[in-house]
Amino acid sequence: MKKAWLTLSALALLASAGALQAKEWKEIRFATDPSYAPFESKAPDGSLVGFDIDLGNAICEHLKVKCVWMPNDFDGMIPGLKARKFDGVISSMTVTEARKKEIDFSDKLFSGPSSMISKKGSGLAATPEALKGKTVGVEQGTIQEAYAKAKLEPAGVNVKSYQNQDQVYADLVSGRLDASLQDMLQAEMGFLTTEQGKAFENSKPLHDPLLPAETAIGIKKGNAELKALLDKGIKAMHADGTYDKLQKKYFGDIDLYND
Repeated sequence: MKKAWLTLSALALLASAGALQAKEWKEIRFATDPSYAPFESKAPDGSLVGFDIDLGNAICEHLKVKCVWMPNDFDGMIPGLKARKFDGVISSMTVTEARKKEIDFSDKLFSGPSSMISKKGSGLAATPEALKGKTVGVEQGTIQEAYAKAKLEPAGVNVKSYQNQDQVYADLVSGRLDASLQDMLQAEMGFLTTEQGKAFENSKPLHDPLLPAETAIGIKKGNAELKALLDKGIKAMHADGTYDKLQKKYFGDIDLYND
């Protein structure tokens, strides 16, 4: 009997310790790369705006926590998570097998294919053969960079990596690049609709195992508590129609979630 009582006491102590260790989330720090309109960018007043930003704020509102946004270059996102500089990444981050070895992900946020931008009338096709000898720009740390390094560079394509997408477009406009690779919708709505983008055109969606489409919130490996919390917020956002409203606000009738 005494042994049984001790066992129950030990279990009670463990349960109490677990409750004390559970974190009470009052704020969630999200990293984002504000060079990727309409998903994340800076307004003229310096504030962060975009579909991802609104999604993150909506998730925090449903969870009754404060959202803290931390601008960061995309290639520093995973190292920053590992170093606990922020709690999550909401920055059009695609879920890949390589990334899943380093970090965890929330439930799906949305999906979007990749594409190639080139000058109108250039006749460039988005194939390794057609791009041989050409210079193609990509943002560091993206799936487009991984694809270009693995599939284009060995075929004789000059792949040039940049710290952010704004730098990619600047060199594309100046003629230092023949083409660029990025998210298709980002290209359509964040560049081709601008004055500088009028002279360029988008390719059809690129299909390759190295270019998956699903995006989610990046989380430090093993942080099951935060994952469960974020998944709860995502589910609530879908349930009350917030997600659909935000999707329509930015993309009209385009369905990023079910594509």
